[in-house]
Amino acid sequence: MRPQRSNWNFPTSVRFGVGRICELPEAVRSAGMERPLLVTDPRLAAMPMVQSALASLDAAGLGRAVFSDIRPNPVSANVEAGIAVLREGGHDGVVAFGGGSALDAGKVIAFMAGQTRPMWDFEDVGDWWTRADPSGIAPVVAVPTTAGTGSEVGRAGVITDEASHAKKVIFHPKMMPAITICDPELTVGMPPSITAGTGMDAFAHCLEAYCAPGYHPMADGIAAEGMRLVAEALARAVADGTDIDARADMMSAAAMGATAFQKGLGAIHALSHPVGALYDTHHGMTNAVFIPYVLAFNRPAIEERIGRVAAYLGLSGGYSGFTDWVLGLRERIGVPNTLKELGVDDEKAELVADMAPRDPTAGGNPVPLDRDASLRLFRAAYEGRL
Repeated sequence: MRPQRSNWNFPTSVRFGVGRICELPEAVRSAGMERPLLVTDPRLAAMPMVQSALASLDAAGLGRAVFSDIRPNPVSANVEAGIAVLREGGHDGVVAFGGGSALDAGKVIAFMAGQTRPMWDFEDVGDWWTRADPSGIAPVVAVPTTAGTGSEVGRAGVITDEASHAKKVIFHPKMMPAITICDPELTVGMPPSITAGTGMDAFAHCLEAYCAPGYHPMADGIAAEGMRLVAEALARAVADGTDIDARADMMSAAAMGATAFQKGLGAIHALSHPVGALYDTHHGMTNAVFIPYVLAFNRPAIEERIGRVAAYLGLSGGYSGFTDWVLGLRERIGVPNTLKELGVDDEKAELVADMAPRDPTAGGNPVPLDRDASLRLFRAAYEGRL
């Protein structure tokens, strides 16, 4: 059994353990809020876990305010609507409650609470984050209900620009939640397909961070251990959603992936972002489809590194053994082998190829990702050519 409770500061203050959602009202007050707005998605808003959280806030005198108009891939209109609700209600912070979409949207709503410039002025480009007024950023308490994005410990939110259909990253150091409550019991009700997709998102974060060029041994170590946790826990969590130890390990791996990818991401995400924006696919499952094709593309630059992490995972055969294991894991948990099987057509392949090299994650790929390479990777993933 995993420890029931543990407190981490890395650097987010994380309250990890079964049942710790009961600490939500105290966490909200510790973060400096008296009138929080709970931001979640429409599906979760009606579920008992959210209703229970709202009731606990209400009982503590913190109100019962909720905003849930958020798409699975949140768009700018969702954020603008949330900002309006926050300002009109006089709310002094956000409880971001849910999966990556709710967490990202909630953090950006809190970030924009007191800004006067438009949201896209704070895209993660150069030092654009310095344009923000730090005093206008409301505090956030994050409560993840999936184990994938790790947004609960991150300093950014991914929002789709409806005009360009591009996913854009809004970044500021003060967007990091003040307190995160990681309660593995909140993930027990996730269906197998969502467990698989979110879990492979966590794995992709760890994998790409580990493979990104540059010297960051702390991120490499976190990423390697995150991959080990996924290797041990993901298939178990998919097979038995009530396996609380597996759920706890996956929740840990998700936070570890997001901590590690400050080092960088790469072509998996650079391709997944435009595909998700254009086809509205599940982000983690889209990553999962692209993983083996990007591994093959990057092999000349990562073979030695992958050999080291393969040994750490107890896999024989170095790079080949690692990729065989990835393919086997995908098959076990129901990941489609191709984009076609994911429901993606190839009519927008050229547009994806245009968008991928411009994605902010593309620069972290260990092999330069240009338009031609992006198109080849899309075609390979569409047709199933490794």
